[in-house]
Amino acid sequence: MDVSALIIMLAIGAVAGWLAGNLMAGGGFGLLGNIVVGIVGAVIGGFLFSFLGISAGGLIGSIITATVGAAVLLFVVGLIKK
Repeated sequence: MDVSALIIMLAIGAVAGWLAGNLMAGGGFGLLGNIVVGIVGAVIGGFLFSFLGISAGGLIGSIITATVGAAVLLFVVGLIKK
C-alpha cells in the first residue's frame, strides 16, 4: 500500500465516520474517532454488501459502503451500551 492509498483510505474513513456519527448519534467523534469508526465500518459494510450481493464501486460507493457499515456499528454499540 502506497502513501496516497493510505491517505485516501483515512479520508474515506473520516468522512464515513463523521456521516454515521451525525446520522446515528447526533454528532461526530472527533477526527481520530471518526477515522476509526469509518474504517471499521468499511469492513462491516463491505461484508454486508457482499453478503447481499450489492456492488458499490468508485469513491462515492466506498463512502456509502463505509457509512452504512459505520451506522450498523454504531447501532450495535448503542444496543450493547444500554
